[in-house]
Amino acid sequence: METNQAIQVAHPLGEEKTGNEGGQDASIFVDTYGGRVHVQWDRSRAVTPFGQLAFFIDFLKTAELFDLWVEECPVTYQSNRAPGKVDVLGTLLLSVLAGHTRYAHIESVRYDAVNPPLLGMKKVVSSSSARRAFGPVEAQACTSWQQRHLHRCYEPLLYEPWILDVDTTVKPLFGHQEGAVVGYNPMKPGRPSHVLHTYFMANTRLVLDVEVRPGNENAAKHTMPGLWAFLDELPRAAWPCFIRGDCNYGNERDMRDAEMRDVAYLFKLRQTSKVKKLIQQVFCRNDWQRAGQRWEGVEERLQLSGWTRNRRVIVLRRKIKASIAVSPCSQPALGTEQLQLIETEEGAVQYEYVVLVTSLTDEIAAVAQHYRDRGDAENIYDEQKNQWGWGGYTTHDMKRCQIMARLIGLIYNWWSLYVRLAIPERHAEAITSRPLLLYGVGHQTCHGGQTTLTITPMHAEAHRAQELLTKLNSFLCEVKATARQLDWTERWRTILARVFTKILAGRPLASPSLLPAPT
Repeated sequence: METNQAIQVAHPLGEEKTGNEGGQDASIFVDTYGGRVHVQWDRSRAVTPFGQLAFFIDFLKTAELFDLWVEECPVTYQSNRAPGKVDVLGTLLLSVLAGHTRYAHIESVRYDAVNPPLLGMKKVVSSSSARRAFGPVEAQACTSWQQRHLHRCYEPLLYEPWILDVDTTVKPLFGHQEGAVVGYNPMKPGRPSHVLHTYFMANTRLVLDVEVRPGNENAAKHTMPGLWAFLDELPRAAWPCFIRGDCNYGNERDMRDAEMRDVAYLFKLRQTSKVKKLIQQVFCRNDWQRAGQRWEGVEERLQLSGWTRNRRVIVLRRKIKASIAVSPCSQPALGTEQLQLIETEEGAVQYEYVVLVTSLTDEIAAVAQHYRDRGDAENIYDEQKNQWGWGGYTTHDMKRCQIMARLIGLIYNWWSLYVRLAIPERHAEAITSRPLLLYGVGHQTCHGGQTTLTITPMHAEAHRAQELLTKLNSFLCEVKATARQLDWTERWRTILARVFTKILAGRPLASPSLLPAPT
């Protein structure tokens, strides 16, 4: 006897499931102004937003820059579960290239499953592992390692005529870090800071070295000992044509040291009372010469109080609009402090003045142009602080701040040389070179023992990026084809000659062995 009885359920079922909630291939619907869109997640494929980084890695491998840098790194680990040196340095490389400014930003590149293996990494380490990596390492060991590799990337260029730019920049701090002292800080007065003392190779825009000091050590007396030590370690044939700096370096001590070493200099003078008196004396001279860009100049000899000798000075002046003229007796408005001494009599022509002191024997127009070219060093600071990371990666101790400053400078040099290899006619800042030559969705597939990286460009000029990278790859293939016949030095010189082909006018780099012996 059969009975049909409905079974009462104590807990009624909820809404019917579609069968794919929470799964890897789950799809949902979103309503947009372009219609309904099906959205799915796929966490099984290896993708990266830096699909074109493979070309940069090829450049580092061909030039043998990254592997030796990792091998000589003084970081050591005792635990079997600790990350490898290549994992730490590779993570920092990816972070700096991505434009990060804090260690915490490293977490945003940990998903990348394409580029880390291309660098020989096993994993991307956490932000805390990257931050702690250099904590136990001796500072001097890190300094020697980093300076050696900075020197390695620009050493062949030192035997060409070059100019050394020296300058400082302020890095504001917002905590209780070591060396966070209130000093000269025109943008954020009263804010504790660090000061970055830096040496650049003009025109190439390469960082020679950078030194981090407390915020109250921004004067030239804290810069020049490191600079002289840097030069003293170089062969005389590798010294610059002259050293160039602003009014921070136009003092007796630095000029005397340069004269003792027989190296030329070009500095700006502060407009002290005696300098202003000189300007008044030359104002009515009728031998002013054109100095370019609406400037005119005249030459004089000057010996200020405290100077041991009289020196050549160039007084430059330029007519200015009456609306921005500032009387010497009035309080200058913000942004007009450079107008130190201006003729403001009724009906008189109004000028701004710049006074340069130099040991160069060039004509006035050439000296004036040399100093105007110094503005390119300011552009490097702007790029380094706003587009790379010199304004960030801050830790409580100054040692790791110093290490990261040099590490960023080295990676910046590598990337700048790589970009110039692709675009030799000009320097492209990171704000334009990253979107063009780095960004692009990369999808990696492996089949039959072959790895394929498919790149979907993300730039409006994707065809140009593909053309540039294809030509760059062809050149690197030529270098690798001749690698067995050339040692590393000659191979790197070949690459640098191609990088700076416009500056060198197509000729090879000067060889130290072919230079005349110093007299």
